Amino acid sequence: MKKIVAVFLLLGLVACNNNNKQLPNQPMLLHTNQNNLTDLIVYDIFSPPVAARIYAYTSLAAHEALRHIQPNEPSIVQQLKGFASMPVPDSSKQYNFELAAATAFYTVAGQMTFSKNILQQFQQQAMQVFQQSLSNQVYQNSIDFGGQVAAVIMQRAAADNYKQTRAMEKYFGSKAPGKWQPTSPDYLDATEPYWNQLHSFIADSNSQFDPGAPPLFSTAAGSDFYKMNKEVFTTGNQLTQEQKDIARFWDDNPFVMEHAGHLMAATKKQTPGGHWMGIATIACRQTNADVLTIARTYALTALALFEGFISVFDTKYRYAYVRPITFINQYIDKNWEPYLQTPPFPEYTSGHSTITGSAATVLTQLFGDHFAFNDTSDKRYINMERTFSSFIQASDECSISRLYGGIHYRMSVDRGAAAGKKIGQLIVSKFIKK
Repeated sequence: MKKIVAVFLLLGLVACNNNNKQLPNQPMLLHTNQNNLTDLIVYDIFSPPVAARIYAYTSLAAHEALRHIQPNEPSIVQQLKGFASMPVPDSSKQYNFELAAATAFYTVAGQMTFSKNILQQFQQQAMQVFQQSLSNQVYQNSIDFGGQVAAVIMQRAAADNYKQTRAMEKYFGSKAPGKWQPTSPDYLDATEPYWNQLHSFIADSNSQFDPGAPPLFSTAAGSDFYKMNKEVFTTGNQLTQEQKDIARFWDDNPFVMEHAGHLMAATKKQTPGGHWMGIATIACRQTNADVLTIARTYALTALALFEGFISVFDTKYRYAYVRPITFINQYIDKNWEPYLQTPPFPEYTSGHSTITGSAATVLTQLFGDHFAFNDTSDKRYINMERTFSSFIQASDECSISRLYGGIHYRMSVDRGAAAGKKIGQLIVSKFIKK
């Protein structure tokens, strides 16, 4: 964290001239803010759905404040469900909308994360740069406007049913055949079993993209269910080094417990949503995008992630499908272990496949079908990078990585990806093609 603060300090120093009148490099500032948020989410160990919610509200707040830099930039928020009217700038006052956006972003982030002292350091450095560059009146006008935007965003967040789900009882699944139950090595209760009770931004209902029921449980060797488990088992036993690398690269498990006898160690990494917000950053940097394009890209990518998680977690707990490790250990090989640690929630469908399909569809519409990029977004956590010829290629690889990891059936990754693309297409039709 000290390293990140130092980078932010350097950004401010480089951006200001000797008279302290030059504004900071605004595109870099937006990327730095987003990077800071991802590191904070990793530090606080938020689950993937909760992280996606944080990305959504903060990114929407930044866009709603910044969009006034161009009078014809439409509001995204006012086309979503549940938001009150957004504030508009007073025509008699002067503003710096980059400062307003940073204020809105950090104000919302501060109310949705735990480590307030770390976040305050980030925000103070951003504010200091602007304070040195703007008149007192413009500075205060901008701070006030950003705060007004954040207040409306948080009003919606307070009413999306998230708080109510915090007090609901834990979910430990069922021992009925074919149903999810806690998995080794930690046998944790399920993550976010009531996420489908959150209020969607755009879907008609949280089950709008339900892919239908999965194959019925069966121990018969010729059944579809048994064949799916046998494929996971066989694939896991014959992984190539490339397949292992793919599985590790897309794991994005925010908190992995590693066991060695009686010793345990935890590894913290970014969430799958954080990975795709990082890919959005790469696309913006690679195209030298202007500040408004960056803000719009972050907002729509985060929207795709948030909607994807609501949809897929509705599916997961609707069917409460058993994980491969549970069936394989009981009916095929009691000593078999997947290459990746199985996440603590039902199998069907794949969350990674859904949210990456949604995000990749949105980014493809924004940057093109054949946008080649080197994905370094996870390098500072796992020291790995991979190159892709398109966002869809990346999302397809992410999807199949869950089969390589031994934690999903092929059917679940395929259906999850298809549902995710439908969610992305809805966002594209509503906010981009228009």
